[in-house]
Amino acid sequence: MPELPDIITYQEALAERVEGRRLLAVRLRTPFLLRSVDPPLSACHDRTVRQVGRLGKRLVLNLDGDLALVIHLMIAGRLHWKAAGSPIASKVSLAAFDFDAGTLTFTEAGSKRRASLHVVADQAGLAAFDRGGLDLFTATVAQFADRLRAGNHTLKRALTDPRAFDGIGNAYSDEILHAARLSPLKLTRSLDDAEVARLFEATRSTMTRWIDRLRLERKGGFPEKVTAFRPDMAVHGKFRQPCPDCGTPVQRIRYADNETNYCARCQTGGRLLADRAMSRLLKSDWPRSIDEVD
Repeated sequence: MPELPDIITYQEALAERVEGRRLLAVRLRTPFLLRSVDPPLSACHDRTVRQVGRLGKRLVLNLDGDLALVIHLMIAGRLHWKAAGSPIASKVSLAAFDFDAGTLTFTEAGSKRRASLHVVADQAGLAAFDRGGLDLFTATVAQFADRLRAGNHTLKRALTDPRAFDGIGNAYSDEILHAARLSPLKLTRSLDDAEVARLFEATRSTMTRWIDRLRLERKGGFPEKVTAFRPDMAVHGKFRQPCPDCGTPVQRIRYADNETNYCARCQTGGRLLADRAMSRLLKSDWPRSIDEVD
């Protein structure tokens, strides 16, 4: 799923192209994308985009007349900027937003249709999409600590909870925890104040670094290589590859459709975290330390 750095990059690229321009029409290839019925989608046609906003991982096209289009990319949704009037030709295309200066196409890879589009009538309706996650760039360390310790969850779960923190997902939580030298399974209420401060700094510095990097890569163009797996990431998606800091092979925990990547030497004191599937299969043969793997 595109996370905060990618969503901000999309937001800025869209603002450059559509703010102050009229949305001529929205063409749907599949009706399942549209998850609202009142107001109708046609109510957004021939309206000016006042601002491109963001609510967590959702992008918002604020239109005149107090209407708004809320775009949620979910895991496989992506946006592309094409020449004006471009057809919805690809099988993965869901919709096209037509402007006089170009066409924004909305695609989703795979067979699962999770991406969504909502038409919202007013600001009160828009507020319903705000999950309430803490803004990482305006928060104090005390506010961060309060959100972190509001429940007693693993750090991985806490960081990726959109009701707790704004815009962090599976990929960047791995990078943040590696930078903070903390185990993804450490419980939030077990952190001392020094560890909380370290995590706070790692969270802001990691997200800032990646936002700046993606802005530099874009160079004024439209972001077309939005992915959760980037070559310069430290641990995310790097299973069995060497940790950039200590050279130890990166480990992973797999669950459902996700996985957590971490460095055992840098984050868990050399201890291997139990993978639900493999540790149950191997039982007593499951290695307890990275030294048993080396």
